[in-house]
Amino acid sequence: MATQPADKLLQRPLYIFDLPEEILYTLQLKVQPTAAPEPPSPRPSTPSLNGEDKQESAPSSATSCGLCGLNFPNLLEQRSHVRSDLHGYNLKQKMRGKKAVDEAEFERLVGQLDESISGSDTSESEDDEDDELGGKSKQKDSTLSALLKRQAKITDGDADDAPTKKRKRGAGKPPVLWFSTPKLPSNTSLGAYRAIFSQAEQDDEEKLVETIKRKQLAPKPPPNPLQQKKAEQEEDGGVPLPASMIQKETSASGPHYFLCMIGGGHFAGMLVSVTPKLTKKAGVEDRTATVIAHKTFHRYTTRRKQGGSQSANDNSKGNAHSAGSSLRRYNETALIEEVRALLTEWKDWIDSAELLFIRATGSTNRRTLFGPYEGQVLNHKDDRLRGFPFNTRRATQSELMRAFVELTRMKVSTIDEATLAKQAEEAASAKSETTTTTPNGTKPTTPNPPKPSKADEEATLHTTQLQALIRRSKAPALLAYLQTNTLDPNFPFFPPEQNHHAPTPLHLAAASNSPACVTALLTKASADPSLRNADGKPPFDIAGDRPTRDAFRLARSQLGETRWPWDAAGVPAALSQTEADARTARERDSKAAEDAAEKQRRQAETERLRQEDRERESAAREKTFGKGRVLERPRLTAEERRAEEARGMSAEMRVRLEREKRARAAEERMGRLQGR
Repeated sequence: MATQPADKLLQRPLYIFDLPEEILYTLQLKVQPTAAPEPPSPRPSTPSLNGEDKQESAPSSATSCGLCGLNFPNLLEQRSHVRSDLHGYNLKQKMRGKKAVDEAEFERLVGQLDESISGSDTSESEDDEDDELGGKSKQKDSTLSALLKRQAKITDGDADDAPTKKRKRGAGKPPVLWFSTPKLPSNTSLGAYRAIFSQAEQDDEEKLVETIKRKQLAPKPPPNPLQQKKAEQEEDGGVPLPASMIQKETSASGPHYFLCMIGGGHFAGMLVSVTPKLTKKAGVEDRTATVIAHKTFHRYTTRRKQGGSQSANDNSKGNAHSAGSSLRRYNETALIEEVRALLTEWKDWIDSAELLFIRATGSTNRRTLFGPYEGQVLNHKDDRLRGFPFNTRRATQSELMRAFVELTRMKVSTIDEATLAKQAEEAASAKSETTTTTPNGTKPTTPNPPKPSKADEEATLHTTQLQALIRRSKAPALLAYLQTNTLDPNFPFFPPEQNHHAPTPLHLAAASNSPACVTALLTKASADPSLRNADGKPPFDIAGDRPTRDAFRLARSQLGETRWPWDAAGVPAALSQTEADARTARERDSKAAEDAAEKQRRQAETERLRQEDRERESAAREKTFGKGRVLERPRLTAEERRAEEARGMSAEMRVRLEREKRARAAEERMGRLQGR
């Protein structure tokens, strides 16, 4: 196979289950960065073999146990107590930050054990932990092991929202595994999410490359043109996978994933095959994924503007009695039934899926999926279970597809590792310098920034004042300030790096569209229009409107051609005040003529529309009453009727009439209220 250049290899997204041969057979696992170790949690002081605490005060007697609060008549009985289950259990309690128990409480706990006690119940991890506690033998009594196991199960079952048992899967490891290949530049790395590998594959990192090779899948042949056209019509959301089309089939063979999200009354589930499918789009061969089945449910279950589900609110405050709360309770129950029915329908596909990616927020949503309930499909102890190792949005079909794309696409990272290492060394050296202690053992104070000189302070003050005057177009005040402080009209603003676009007053006046300041600086203060800023532009080039540009041309006309190199400054031909006034008059007359013509056109159009309305009304009357018939008096509006009634009345009579009308209206309202 011909070798492809690096840019050709990265031209299309890299699907982890169908990698190009150049990358697949040259892939190498890089040294994985480990997560920063967590600071050790404060542990109780290490107990000695005789049960005494090294950091606590010694017991009153040499033959006593300060941990269990017991005294012994001789040393032999004390040593026997140290090897007992009671002492070992209290050591466990102390390491967990809990109180020790006495003999009666320990006997009660042992009596509640439901399972038989045998030596085979002791796990290897617990034996190791007991050995750390000071036991000389690796095999502890089965009573203590069984009791600890039972308490661990109870604790793990009760703490649904905040499990106390740490997951071993992925603990302390970054979510992405990084690889390199000589076919790509040395600063380019390829990454794959750790979650797409099984726990055994993650533990054996040296064989991850071989695992990826085994996971390669041959693409399916492209469909016929009719199926291809139908697939393009059924394109779902345009999310590339790694192409931009999603084909839906009712059946598929080969490895597949189950993805599910639930939260806030929204559920989305999808079964998708990881076997790529060859397609042709616009004559170019591409790869798509096959969605075996997908379903979404959306129910109103969350309390708007207040947050939280209705069940959570009922559990905390009691059942609310409102139409909205009843609807939300019904929708919660309906959503649980719909989701569980769907999981039951997909049970065969879920059982045969390679991995299960599930996001369930809140205890209610987790109980919806993991039960317990009759006919439960998902199990929270399933080794295939995974969470999404990245942020996800609301549960929708398109979000599930985006998550699948993110999981199965190789990440491409371009990082200059040499530069990063150099920066890390510089940061470490700088930190060591700042943390170096003085001979007397105290830390040196951080050096204060250098104090600006008097000239810099004065330049900063002048810059602030000049910029404020220019931005407010205060031309007379600007000239007075320059004259009072004996400043150059081309005064450079300070600091220069913060004023690279407008380094002089004339630049700032042009950029601020202030023709008055431009005219004053050019004609009164003799500012140089040929000075350029850091971008190489003179003031005229950064002027934003025509009046400001005309100010430069008027100044050229007043000052003459020999005063400044106007052409080098980019200023066009001179413009006299007479020419400017004439142009303004022409534009004003032209605009007035255009406005008059527009007004006349609007009047004509309005008259035409009125005439059409009159003709339309006349035609309607003739059609209704016949041509030449005398029509009834047109119906008056309420305002016209009131004016007609009040015509010829005095002011006092009109007031009396209005009072009588209001009284009659009030009587009618009262009558309607009384049912009359």
